[in-house]
Amino acid sequence: MSGPITPPRRTSELVVQRMQELIADGTWPLGERIPAEPELVAQFGVGRNTIREAARALEHAGMLEPRRGDGTYVRGRSPLAGAIARRSAPSELRDLLEVRRALESEAAAGAAGRGDAADVERLRMLLSRTENALADGDLDRYTEADIAFHAELVVASRNALLIEMYDGIAEVIARTHPSVLRRPLAEQTHPRGHRDVVDAIERGDAGAARAAVYAYVDFTEVPE
Repeated sequence: MSGPITPPRRTSELVVQRMQELIADGTWPLGERIPAEPELVAQFGVGRNTIREAARALEHAGMLEPRRGDGTYVRGRSPLAGAIARRSAPSELRDLLEVRRALESEAAAGAAGRGDAADVERLRMLLSRTENALADGDLDRYTEADIAFHAELVVASRNALLIEMYDGIAEVIARTHPSVLRRPLAEQTHPRGHRDVVDAIERGDAGAARAAVYAYVDFTEVPE
């Protein structure tokens, strides 16, 4: 007896999938405008209604944002990122930081158990870059290096699902970075927990790695 027959996927679903891939791989960069509707019709070889249906699906998922008279822009690299972006008002940043603390603390613990010397070396290099930028008062360079440090910390966990979940958080953290780090920027002091977490990963101490993440996240001030 043959199994159940899987119905063929609708054309709009295939277009949605391809659009998601273009967003995820950076072909359509975050914050940039996607091609106009006639270009998409030609690119995908489908009708206008199919393009509109696919675009609406990605708008509902929070990945695209239409702007009247100005086209459609990329809002998030994944449905998770889009959902988080919709909840990223200043009044909700505290919730975002709690989620970040949960994810990064487990990532740090995982890195302590599965990371290697190369991970530690990359983290120390990014940490030095961050501290130097802060000392120079270079906000743009500081932001870039600090975000890269946290992303590398999560990658060192070797947990693919955690890495994917954090990717959604990272997009919003990047946009809110200057406002939530008013205290270290004002004091020109990078929270000590960053160096502690690298030391803990190098020692293989998962408990200390978790505690270090809590320390630097709790150092963050959330705007009222």
